[in-house]
Amino acid sequence: MTAPMTILIVSGLSGAGKSTALRALEDVGFFCVDNLPLPLAGRFIDLISHSGEVRRTALGVDAREGDFLQGYGEAFAAMRSAGHSVEILFLTASDDRLLRRFSETRRRHPLGGDDLHQGIELEREILAGLREEADAVVDTGNLNVHQLKGIIQERYGRSGVDFAVTLVSFGFKHGLPAEADMVFDVRFLPNPYFVESLSALTGADRQVSEFVLASEEAREYIAKVEDLISFHLPRAEREGKGYFTVAIGCTGGRHRSVAVATELARRFSQQRIVTLRHRDLARGGE
Repeated sequence: MTAPMTILIVSGLSGAGKSTALRALEDVGFFCVDNLPLPLAGRFIDLISHSGEVRRTALGVDAREGDFLQGYGEAFAAMRSAGHSVEILFLTASDDRLLRRFSETRRRHPLGGDDLHQGIELEREILAGLREEADAVVDTGNLNVHQLKGIIQERYGRSGVDFAVTLVSFGFKHGLPAEADMVFDVRFLPNPYFVESLSALTGADRQVSEFVLASEEAREYIAKVEDLISFHLPRAEREGKGYFTVAIGCTGGRHRSVAVATELARRFSQQRIVTLRHRDLARGGE
């Protein structure tokens, strides 16, 4: 008898981090296969689902499939018809970032050979449909391999029993978190950076936290954000999502966003399992 499985399709542009993502998924218990021809995917899923030993698998699917890629819609539909849950993760990055990565590694593009520009352009065109249907699109341009691995494992590392909620603080001047499902801006709050006794501290320090959260405006804002997130989370669960990431941003990601994210994590941890991460806490400056 076929056992229902969670199937994660990992796709995206060459150089955007698919190999890193698949390794990260293996580390949290996924059975991973890269570049399996799609006509064989149904048979493969049927075999491992009958074994009863594999509950989660990740398939690397990209432009290397060639003409086989044209049948991805039918292949995924057949998996869903068999009772499996299918989700698509698509990894991307800007042309400049991809060109830099290929130049650093001295690799040839699988579609363009030595003409990297042509290869990237062709690959974007071929994979446009998959990106459009993706459940999650992650821009890895500003991520190193460790950050990408962390994001993948935060999203997919749980067994599916618990809905994963992550609160991440960040600085807008360092870019938006690629993994965010919902973003809030707390730059309107008083900035501890301009208070001499607080500037060298962070939002993880009690003095800074008390300063940021002291005003009635801050307390009212946090209450409204808490209410909105509380309204959204069960609806995200109802849609079948296994994770949800809320990003709280200030200018540099070291003071206001850290204090607010920590307070929200404290509130939500009373009802849910929450992961708190401060992306830019170790950076210098405002």
